[in-house]
Amino acid sequence: MPVNARRFIRKMRGGAQAHLLEADDGNFYIVKFQNNPQHRRILVNEWIASAILTHLQIAAPDSRIVRLTPDFLASHPDVHLQMGNHRLAVEPGWHFGSRHPGDPELLAIYDFIPDALLGQVANADQFRAVLVFDRWAGNADGRQSVFFRAQLKDWLARPGVPHRKQGFVTLMIDHGFVFNGPHWSFLESALTGLYPRRQVYQSVRSLDDFEPWLSRVAAFPDEVLDKALRSMPPEWIAGEEDELERMLEKLLRRKARIADLLQDCRNAPGNPFPRWLP
Repeated sequence: MPVNARRFIRKMRGGAQAHLLEADDGNFYIVKFQNNPQHRRILVNEWIASAILTHLQIAAPDSRIVRLTPDFLASHPDVHLQMGNHRLAVEPGWHFGSRHPGDPELLAIYDFIPDALLGQVANADQFRAVLVFDRWAGNADGRQSVFFRAQLKDWLARPGVPHRKQGFVTLMIDHGFVFNGPHWSFLESALTGLYPRRQVYQSVRSLDDFEPWLSRVAAFPDEVLDKALRSMPPEWIAGEEDELERMLEKLLRRKARIADLLQDCRNAPGNPFPRWLP
C-alpha cells in the first residue's frame, strides 16, 4: 500500500542522496528518488531485492512506495538533490521508501558497533543469510547493515525469546547495487557481498551453515518476481521492460550456481571462512 510523505526529517549519507521522511501512516522511511544521481534503476533494484529478501526470510526493512506531491515539495524546500554546485528539484510522484525501524528521535541506529558487541547481536546469523542473497543477486556494493537495541521478541522469528529481553539486532540495508546497480549485470568476483568485518563468518565450516537460505534460493519461485513487477510503478521501468526481463531471467538461471558462488568466496583475500575445511 503506497504512503504519502508528510514531513522532512533529514538527508542521509550516500550517493543516492536519500532523505529520511515521515509518511502519513505514522512511519519513517529512507526515500530514494526517481531522479537520484545513481540512476532510476536503483529504485527497481531496491524494490525487487525487498521482495526477494522477504521471501528468503532475511532481516531487512519493509519497503513502501512513497508519494511526494507538488504541495509537499513546495512546503519542504530542504527536499532536493545536489549535483555539484547545482540544486536539482525532486520530481513529484512515486519513489522508493525503506522503513526506518522506529522513531529516529527515540531509537538510536548504528552502522558500526565494537567487535565485543558484534558478537552479541541476537540475529548475527543474518550475515550468513544475506551473503547467500548477495552472491546470488550480484550485489556490487559492500554489505551494509544497521544495529539497534530492541525487544528481541519484536524482531526475531524463532520461538522461545524471553518476552522482555532486550538486545542488539541487525537489519540488512541498501540494496540499490544488486544486479550491479544501474548496469543490470552480474559481476564474477569472489569479493561481492562479503561484509568487511569477517568475524561474522567465524562459525562457517561448510555449506550447511548457509541453510535454510541456500535451499530457499534453490527453490525460489518465479511468482515472487512477477508480483514485485506488477506492484512497481510503471514509470520506474518505462522503456526498459525488455532489458529488465532479460536480467531477471539470468537471475533465475543463477539459482543453479549458488553453492559454487558461495564456495568462490573462499578464494577472496584473507579467506573469510578459515574454519571451512576442504
